[in-house]
Amino acid sequence: MPNKTAKTAAKATGSKTAASKVASSKTAHKTAPKAAAPKTPVKTPVKAQAVAKPVVTAKPVAPAPRVEDKKPLTQRQGFKTNEFVVYPAHGVGQILAIEEQEIAGARLELFVINFMKDKMTLRVPTAKVANVGMRKLSEPVLVKKALETLKGRARVKRTMWSRRAQEYEAKINSGDIVAIAEVVRDLYRSESQPEQSYSERQLYEAALDRLSREIAVVQHVTETEAVKEIESQLAKSPRRGAKAETDAEADAEADGETDADADGDDAAVADEAA
Repeated sequence: MPNKTAKTAAKATGSKTAASKVASSKTAHKTAPKAAAPKTPVKTPVKAQAVAKPVVTAKPVAPAPRVEDKKPLTQRQGFKTNEFVVYPAHGVGQILAIEEQEIAGARLELFVINFMKDKMTLRVPTAKVANVGMRKLSEPVLVKKALETLKGRARVKRTMWSRRAQEYEAKINSGDIVAIAEVVRDLYRSESQPEQSYSERQLYEAALDRLSREIAVVQHVTETEAVKEIESQLAKSPRRGAKAETDAEADAEADGETDADADGDDAAVADEAA
């Protein structure tokens, strides 16, 4: 009996010991950190990275402004390109083009006028044509009237030259072909008449140039031929040579008598008032 008891006790002790070993091994297995399993490095395909491109979102492209094919301007305010016109301050010129320009933020239409003889180009706003007095060439009937004016009697006012010079300049720059013909007629001097002063000669040549250029364009002749026609008309004037001087003296005497009569009348009025 004692042996059986001892064996039983030994078995029990042994089973407990085995159980404790198993428990300790499990505990140790749980407590001990797990060794990290060696990871197989995953290689990123370099080629794929090189080939891959970033996706760029396309921005909406604004539609390009439509460029309208504008036809070149050929006519405005009754004037057209390649037409000869008269600009009062410069005489006869030719319209080369009608163009648009932006000036001070505003779009303007301009006549491009070339004055070949003066070697000058002028740009005139189409809206200002009436203000500056630009006009078409004179009709043949008006040109004939101007030529008839040259054959008339010269009318020279008995005033200071400075005042007469201003009047002559105003007529020349008026653009009126008949008024310009009057200046030519009044300032013309024949060979039998006294020579002109320098200022008279300048005004005469300016008026003659304006008149001859317009007549040349209207009649389709050269300026030299136009000048010859003007001078031939001036030669027909009744006031040329000695007779002109006699008439001038007569006018002067008449003016003197008129002034004397006016002074006498003023004196008589003053006496009556006294």
